[in-house]
Amino acid sequence: MNRNENRRKRAEELVARMTVEERIDQLTYQAPPIERLSIPAYNYWNEALHGVARAGTATVFPQSIALAATFDQELIQTIGDAIATEARAKFNEARRHGDRDIYKGLTFWSPNVNIFRDPRWGRGHETYGEDPFLSARLGVRFIKGLQGEGEIMKVSACAKHFAVHSGPEELRHEFDVVVSEKDLRETYLPAFEACVKEGQVDAVMGAYNRVNGEPCCGSPRLLQKILREEWGFEGHVVSDCWAIRDFHEKHRVTKTPVESAALAIRSGCDLNCGNTYLHLKSAWMQGLVTDEQITESAIRLFTTRFKLGLFEKTEYDDIPYEKVECDEHIALSLRAAAEAVVLLRNNGILPLDAKMCSTVGVIGPNANSRRALIGNYYGTSSRYITPLEGIQDILAQKARVLYSIGCELSADRTEPLANANDRISEALAVAEHSDVVILFLGLDETLEGEELLDDANYGSGDKKDLLLPAVQRKLLESVVSVGKPVILCLLSGSSIDLDFADRNCDAVLQAWYPGARGGKAVADILFGTQSPGGKLPVTFYRNDGRLPAFEDYAMEGRTYRYLSGTPLYPFGYGLTYGQVDVVDVRVGGPSFGKDTLPLSVSVRNDCGREVDEVLQVYAKPIDSPHAPPNPVLCFFRRMKVASMSEATLDIEIPSDVFTVTNDSGVRECPNSEWRLFVGFSQPDERSFELTGRRPFEITLKK
Repeated sequence: MNRNENRRKRAEELVARMTVEERIDQLTYQAPPIERLSIPAYNYWNEALHGVARAGTATVFPQSIALAATFDQELIQTIGDAIATEARAKFNEARRHGDRDIYKGLTFWSPNVNIFRDPRWGRGHETYGEDPFLSARLGVRFIKGLQGEGEIMKVSACAKHFAVHSGPEELRHEFDVVVSEKDLRETYLPAFEACVKEGQVDAVMGAYNRVNGEPCCGSPRLLQKILREEWGFEGHVVSDCWAIRDFHEKHRVTKTPVESAALAIRSGCDLNCGNTYLHLKSAWMQGLVTDEQITESAIRLFTTRFKLGLFEKTEYDDIPYEKVECDEHIALSLRAAAEAVVLLRNNGILPLDAKMCSTVGVIGPNANSRRALIGNYYGTSSRYITPLEGIQDILAQKARVLYSIGCELSADRTEPLANANDRISEALAVAEHSDVVILFLGLDETLEGEELLDDANYGSGDKKDLLLPAVQRKLLESVVSVGKPVILCLLSGSSIDLDFADRNCDAVLQAWYPGARGGKAVADILFGTQSPGGKLPVTFYRNDGRLPAFEDYAMEGRTYRYLSGTPLYPFGYGLTYGQVDVVDVRVGGPSFGKDTLPLSVSVRNDCGREVDEVLQVYAKPIDSPHAPPNPVLCFFRRMKVASMSEATLDIEIPSDVFTVTNDSGVRECPNSEWRLFVGFSQPDERSFELTGRRPFEITLKK
């Protein structure tokens, strides 16, 4: 009997001692105590998207989209483990003080592995980007970091939101996603499948929307046929919060809360985040659900609690509170923030030499914003370092730093009684008196986020378009007009049209939401203490109106795999302070028919500094009607290459990348040649235009 079988056996024995009413009570996120069985209360709702959230002090790591930009699997797993360590430390103290409130448990509803298919989606920065392969690899490693691989699970991870979920936020409670079998299996499900099969994720959260008519939290096809029967999932399923209520109030697939509760549990949703399962007793009494269905859900939930060791002494009970926001985790967060920065444009001005700048102008609404550091679903840091503060620290006693907010994030004035654009003149004065200007623009969770209701500029958390707010565009144009060198740094979580900046700024950086102390990492990149090596996990488009309708979930025209036009900055793109080239690629062993394809990749760094880069491999069959039109990412590895040196990497490409998904949603291996592209970007023309390099190309014959 393996460890999970043993945990389930113990859960079965405990649940067998409960009445049906007691079992029903355990199926809501606020599970009450059962004193006669010595079962304490437990609240399942907790969040750990990029650090322990909503429960006080914790290390606030960079937001998920920033972690994706690192293309660093080992780093993601290490961060997951650090988050789990802090979670256990906080849980130990909360339990010792009798605190079993929301956000105090060990069941974390993270990661979000939805595909960021449309750049307007407000919650896209919670994800790992637009590519199924990248999302799967990072999701699996984050889960392994959170859950650990010991006898007792460190914390419980949850892959969300299952499935086919990426906006619009305004319609999510009533929206029916119509998706083809090909897109479902090729794009929307692979990351979840990997999280279940490889990551052994403990929980899966259903989405708010319907998929082809079935509400996700009450979908026999998604929750039974695919999740449990096809993938062999053995954990528990939790609804998104109050999603089951949507069955009768918004989707209208049921008529009453009783019917909604019955549909959800019959379909395989074990835990209700919400209160609709308060009607389960009525459903049971009316014969709409069976004792066996209620019992099975209770067993699954108690299996999780046994896997976490909540009824015994564990090795994690002695993790001290001092692990919370410790120096090691702060350093890890800063490393991630630096690795995440993507250098989009550089005419040679970066890295800045502090000795050459007597006065540096720092301008913009995100220059000194704490909110722009943290994204959403965040904890509380004991200290925040904004970009302005990071720059001031680096230049202390070396140069003068002038600062102006320049404008608000979206409001047209800072002082209510002033005229519009009341900080523009100050920004112009700062620019005129500076040797170089660093302009910090972008967004924060008030402009891109989850179902926002009160913002006049952006709708319900989603973006109306890809442009910066009008007041920021005016600030950018005004500062550029001064004629001083301008470096634009974006703190945001999604694709923004930077066409004007690309044509008029000396350098452009994408820093995402870099974590509580991320301003230090940004300053380190700007002044060359560290070299940028991040890559875009999403395509940056021009705001030219060619995006498909937001409500259309067909992949045609979406993401780098199906894009027909020319992007501003492609997926996988990012510059460095130097250049590494692939000089040779050799295939070792048979090309097809094995579990992996071994490659030996030789790279060379001819510049005078160590370079941080991401090796990327893309694959495309030469002749297949079912393949995406563009080559698809099938391997990546973050690497450092020492100055004036060569290195050889022995890598293995999974053989399942040499398949395509047909119109029926079935993966097949086309009888054709394949092209592999090995380099530091996509093999597209725009990447070549921006980098001056093409990936090394090889052809494999079947």
